[in-house]
Amino acid sequence: MRYKLMVILGSLLVSSGLHAGSLDGYWQHEKQPVWIEVRSEAGVGNVVRNDNRPEAVGFEMLRNLQKKNAEGDSWSGDVFAAPLGEYKAAEITLQGADTMKFKVKVGFMSRTVEWQRVESIPGE
Repeated sequence: MRYKLMVILGSLLVSSGLHAGSLDGYWQHEKQPVWIEVRSEAGVGNVVRNDNRPEAVGFEMLRNLQKKNAEGDSWSGDVFAAPLGEYKAAEITLQGADTMKFKVKVGFMSRTVEWQRVESIPGE
């Protein structure tokens, strides 16, 4: 029994550590049924599922992604701001291995959107 518990805990630690410091993978919006795939090598994040707007699949929501620090927890890039209909500069940070935040500033105002890492896209 003790051995099984150690194996389970060890596998959980290893699987969460695989993503540490990397934006690569699938992410789900904190409040909307939207999923993106981030590919840091290509510097992009594309919509892979949007239940409210299926025609948005394939749209490049994140572009010009660049690492800002050696620790691998901060990036910059351009995020499409749907209410404004244009790309805006954003700060992208990892808050642990499975939480990503986009912070966009427009004038004196800023907005932060949180995304949660997912292993796969539902229904695929």
